[in-house]
Amino acid sequence: MTGPAAASPDLVRRQRLRAVVASTVGTTIEWYDFFLYGTASALIFPALFFPKADPAAGILLAFGTQFVGFAARPVGAIIFGHYGDRIGRKATLVTTLMLMGLATFLMGVLPTYATIGIAAPILLVVLRIVQGIGVGGEWGGSVLMSMEWGRNDRRGLMASWPQFGVPMGLITSNGCFLLISTWTGPAFQTWGWRVPFLLSAVLIAIGLYVRLRVLESPAFAVLKKDASVVRLPVWEVIKTQPLAIVTGAFVRMSEQAPFYLFVTFVLTYGTKTLGLSQSSLLNDTIIAACIGLVTIPLAGYLSDLFGRRLIYGIGIVATALFAFPYFGLLNTKMPALVLLAIVLSLIFHDTQYGPQAALIAEGFGTGVRYSGAGLGYQLASVVAGGPAPLIAAAILTNTKSSVGISLFIIGCAVLSMIALLAMPKVAASSAAVDHHEGAAAAAQLEGRAVK
Repeated sequence: MTGPAAASPDLVRRQRLRAVVASTVGTTIEWYDFFLYGTASALIFPALFFPKADPAAGILLAFGTQFVGFAARPVGAIIFGHYGDRIGRKATLVTTLMLMGLATFLMGVLPTYATIGIAAPILLVVLRIVQGIGVGGEWGGSVLMSMEWGRNDRRGLMASWPQFGVPMGLITSNGCFLLISTWTGPAFQTWGWRVPFLLSAVLIAIGLYVRLRVLESPAFAVLKKDASVVRLPVWEVIKTQPLAIVTGAFVRMSEQAPFYLFVTFVLTYGTKTLGLSQSSLLNDTIIAACIGLVTIPLAGYLSDLFGRRLIYGIGIVATALFAFPYFGLLNTKMPALVLLAIVLSLIFHDTQYGPQAALIAEGFGTGVRYSGAGLGYQLASVVAGGPAPLIAAAILTNTKSSVGISLFIIGCAVLSMIALLAMPKVAASSAAVDHHEGAAAAAQLEGRAVK
């Protein structure tokens, strides 16, 4: 018997659980913060920060500042990827959590355009950039902390738990918006919208408590023990594995671009174009996200049984086939069919998102895994997630039809399938390092037990 479990089963099991909880709670908080902005940019920010623009231009400007956050995410991946591969996953994750939380809290106290004029949207953009840098550095560490503490034959499931934080973040952010808007009524447009942002401070305190209790990942502990930490991991991975980075970015086109249409743009499309109520759309999104609490880890588990590429490919095809039916169901304006559209859209997304973390991360050796996986994953924010609501809003403004948006989704799926077929196989150096993880984990845990 090999691996951490062979040395100290009870201690390893407890530490493995802590790693999963720390990763999942942290990503839930990070995505709560990030999704708050997405929801606010669709419903609140156009009027508060871009009041001089006509309604359509205000929406484009709000989504434009949202895109700035996406553009900053690769920068965060580079900065924190370097330190995550140099000093460790744990310390880096604590830093990203605090950075993200501070930016979100400051958004909650930011004066609007009516108070300080043009300085308001400028400061909003700056804080959005800080948010993007924090999220850009968060994902790689969370996934690796969970995956590297797990068994090799359960990497898909273990790496899916941090992904689980996305629907949890969506549920908590949309749920908070819904509850506070109901509680404050008309005052939500003036001061009530600030409350969900200010609550971020409480969540950050919880996240720090959880993360400080977990040990460094065994895989990174091996590198430190063997004095084989890479000096310039970002440059090393760019130089030696460019194809893995590029395919890691483009394989996300069919997952990330449609996702931000399904959870952010749909709020604008539903309320402004179809005349649906804001609360009903938020409720439908929360219901769909609740289903994601099951479908994301399930898809990760199925990828352990049948292969990452097969499960991911099924998700790509399903997303493409659903592109036209999605808007067809929304356009009926019938509550049950609108709910069905939103639920199915996120199920097809989850089929990709569950195995995605392991699919991308396994392409890199442990010494450059934080940098390589994070950079590939976050570059998708520039080509997929960031532009998607902007592109959809522009198509709708110019054509007054959803047909072009459906074609855009299909185009994203085609690019993702090409990238999936071109992705390199699992890095050999990854398996070699994982063979030695047991001794490192045992040493860490025995040291903790002595204390």
